[in-house]
Amino acid sequence: MQNLPVNSRIVKEVYFSQDDGELRIRFHSGDERRFTGVPKKEAIAMCESGSPGNYYIAHIRRRFTALAA
Repeated sequence: MQNLPVNSRIVKEVYFSQDDGELRIRFHSGDERRFTGVPKKEAIAMCESGSPGNYYIAHIRRRFTALAA
């Protein structure tokens, strides 16, 4: 699992596995969300966006299959 750099007030850490498209997002609140089937370009786009938290809400949260944390 690769740690992707992110600068966000909401998102603390982002990890991505290219093997299975698993995206793990840790928030500053302590919550963690995991998704499967995420293309690497989506994970990178979230990390590089002006607001990773808003990108997560608009493009990740309901689009990809959530896994138990």
